[in-house]
Amino acid sequence: MGEGVNQMKFKIIKNHLLIIGTVLMTIIYLIWRTLYTIPFGDNIISIVCAIILLAVEILGMFEAAIHYYNMSEIKYPERQEVPKEIYPHIDVFIATYNEPKELLYKTINGCNNMDYPDKSKVHIYLCDDGNREEMRELATAMNINYVTRNDRKDAKAGNLNNALANSKSPLIVTFDADMIPMHDFLTATVPYFLVEEKVGFVQTPQSFYNTDLFQYYLFSEERIPNEQDYFYRDVQISKNKSNSVIYGGTNTVIAREALEEIGGFYTKAITEDFATGIIIQSRGYRCYAIDEIHASGLAPADLPSLIKQRERWSRGCIQTGKKLNILFRKGLNFAQKLSYISAISYWYSGIKRLVYIMAPILFSVFGIIVVKCNLLEVLIFWLPMYLLSNASLKKLSKNIRTTKWTNIYETILFPYLIIPVLLETFGISQNKFLVTRKDGAQDDSKYRLRKAIPHIFFAILSVIGIGNCIKMIFNSGSPAYSVVLFWLIVNFYNILMAIFFMFGRKSFRKAERVPVEESCVILYDENGIKGNTTDISEGGVAVLLDYPEFIPYDIDVKLSIVNKRYSCEFEGMVVRVDKSGDKWRYAFKITNIDEKNYKQLLNITYDREPSLPRNLDKNSSIFDDIRVNLLTRNKKTILFKRKLPRIELDKVLISEECGEVKVETFNYEYLTLKADKSKELEKKLTLQINDNKIIICILEKIINNEKTDKSSIYLYKIENHEIVSKDYELKERLIEWINEGSEKDLEIIKSKTNELIYEVDEMDYL
Repeated sequence: MGEGVNQMKFKIIKNHLLIIGTVLMTIIYLIWRTLYTIPFGDNIISIVCAIILLAVEILGMFEAAIHYYNMSEIKYPERQEVPKEIYPHIDVFIATYNEPKELLYKTINGCNNMDYPDKSKVHIYLCDDGNREEMRELATAMNINYVTRNDRKDAKAGNLNNALANSKSPLIVTFDADMIPMHDFLTATVPYFLVEEKVGFVQTPQSFYNTDLFQYYLFSEERIPNEQDYFYRDVQISKNKSNSVIYGGTNTVIAREALEEIGGFYTKAITEDFATGIIIQSRGYRCYAIDEIHASGLAPADLPSLIKQRERWSRGCIQTGKKLNILFRKGLNFAQKLSYISAISYWYSGIKRLVYIMAPILFSVFGIIVVKCNLLEVLIFWLPMYLLSNASLKKLSKNIRTTKWTNIYETILFPYLIIPVLLETFGISQNKFLVTRKDGAQDDSKYRLRKAIPHIFFAILSVIGIGNCIKMIFNSGSPAYSVVLFWLIVNFYNILMAIFFMFGRKSFRKAERVPVEESCVILYDENGIKGNTTDISEGGVAVLLDYPEFIPYDIDVKLSIVNKRYSCEFEGMVVRVDKSGDKWRYAFKITNIDEKNYKQLLNITYDREPSLPRNLDKNSSIFDDIRVNLLTRNKKTILFKRKLPRIELDKVLISEECGEVKVETFNYEYLTLKADKSKELEKKLTLQINDNKIIICILEKIINNEKTDKSSIYLYKIENHEIVSKDYELKERLIEWINEGSEKDLEIIKSKTNELIYEVDEMDYL
C-alpha cells in the first residue's frame, strides 16, 4: 500500500516538473518573441502580420496554461456507499423535437432498465417539443410520462423548463434523445448528492457507440479514440480542481434546488447547458465530472450535421460569455473565470489555425516576413518550448490526444468556424436552436467536395512554399530556412489529412453495428451449435464458430444470446459466411423477434462501454496516417455473399469413376476438383470418404486455369448434400482435414518469411 502511495506521489512530482519546465520555457519563448522577433524595420504588412501571429500564439499559450494548471493535480470526486433507503425520488428528462421513434425507443428502454433501490422513485418523462401523437403513444406503451407544449418558445431550454414545471423530484437527469444509459447510471451518480451538501450537478462523459466522422472518414476507427473523448475524459476531469466543470446538456444529474434557485434552464443562449452550468456554479454549488462511462449515443453521421453542431457550440459559447459577463460575474472566483474564458477562447481556434497556416506561406510564397530571427535563436528559444509542450499534452492527456491530432481536427474544421465565430463576436447572433440530425448518414458527397475547396487552396500554396523554401536553402547554402520548411511540411500534412477527410467514405449500414462478445447458441433441427457473437445491430448479429458448420440458409434458425444479466431469443437467417482468422464468421439477419426479446437484445447491445479505442495507437506515425488513407481508400471492397462456409481442403480422395481426384474446396452443397487437362473427369462422381460414407456429385461447370494450360477446375454440385450436411462422421473427418491443412499452411508460412503472395481467386461459386 505504502509503495503504491509513493509511486503516485512520484508520478505527481514528475507531472509537476514537466509542467513547470513547459511553463518556464513558454515564458522565455514569449519574452523573446515579443522583444526580438517583430520586424519593426520592415513594411507595415509585415508588422501587422507579425503582431497577429504573436497574439494568436499568446492566446493559445493562455489556454494551455489554464489546462496545465487544472491538470497539475487531478481531483476525482469520491463516490461513497450510502444506505439504499435514502435514495430520493428522481425525474429523468428525455428531450426530443424531431428525432425518429426508433431512436427514442432505445433511449426509453435504457432508462427503464436503470437500476435503483426503489424503482417506483424513478419518474421518466418524454419531453416532446414536437407535440407528436406517435410520441405520446410511445410513452404510453413504454409506461413513462409524456409532457409537451403548444409552442416551442426558447427551444430545448424551454422544453426542459416545461418538464421542470410538471415534475417535482429533488434530482433531475437530462438525456438527449439518442443517449442510452447503462443500467448503473443512477447508482453511479446519485450518491454524490447524498454525502455532500450543495452539489449542483454531476456530469458523466458523452460517449458514442458508433465511430465519429474523424475515425470513419480517416479509416482510423481502430487507431484513434472518439474526438470528444479528450474533452470529457481529460479536460472536464481537470476542471474539478477549479469547480468549473461544463454542463454538457446530457448524461447529467442536476439538483432541482440549484435549477430553481437560478430560475430554471437558461433561455437566452443557444447553448443553454453551458450557460446553466456557469450560473449554478456562480451560486456556490459544487459540480463534478467523472470519467466513468454510463451512457452512450450517436455521433453525427455526416458532415453537414457535424458542422451545424460545431457552429452552434461555438456561437452559443460566445453568446454565453457576453450575456453572462463572465469576467465580472459575481460568485465566480478567479480560477473559475479563467477556466471559462479559456473554454470560450477555444472556439477562436479556426482563426488561430488560419494564422498558423498562413504565416510560413506569407514568407515562402509572398516574401512577407512575420518572424525576424536566425536558426540558432529558434533552436534555443522555440525548440525546447515546442518539445516540452508536446510532451506535456501527451503525458497529461493519458495518450488520448497529441498535438498532432489536435492540429488535424482544427485544420479540418477551421474554414467553417471562422465566419460564425466572427459574426457572433461582433453581435450578429444566431438565436435559432438547430437540432443535430440523428437519423443516419445522408449522401453529402457533393457538399464535402465544396467544403474541400479551402483545403485544396491552402495545399497548393503550401506546395509552392515548400518548393520555394528548398530553392532558398540550396541557393543560400544555409539551413536558416529549414524551420519555415518544417512548418510548411507540418501544415501540409494537416491539410492533406483534412482533404482525406473531405473525400469521405461510403457508409454501408442502415443500423450501427456494435462489437459485442457474448455466448450464443444456434438451434435448428434439434442441432445446437455454440459460438460467440462478434457484433450485434438492431437488424442482425454475427457469430464466430470454431469450425465451418452447416447451417441452412433458406430457413429461419433460432438464436439464443445469454450473459450474466440478460438473455434473448429470436429467429434469423444466414446472409453471409466468411473465414475470420482460424474461425468462421456467420452473419444472420433477424427475421422474427418479439418485443420482450427485442428489449433484451437492445440491453445486451448497448448496456456496456463502447469498445472503440480509448487511447491513441502508440505505434501510429504520420507515415502510417498517410499510408492507411492512401492504400485503404483506394482498395476495392469486395463483399462476398457466400451463405455457406467455403472450406479450402487440397485433399486427395478416391472416386469410383476416375480413381484419385484432388478436392480443392468444399461447402456442403458444392465442391471443386482440380485435374490435369489430360485427364477428363466424369459428369457424375462418387467420392469415398471412408468405408461406408460417400459423396455423390454432378458436374456443373468446367473452368480453365488462365495461368497455366496444365489444369482445370471442375465445379460439382453435391447431389446427396442433405445427408452429407447432417452426417456427424463426415463433420469429424472434415475437422481432421482442416487441421491437417492448417499445419501445412503454418509450415509454408515459416518457409516463406520473406515472400508475400497475393492470389486472386477467379471463382466465387462456393
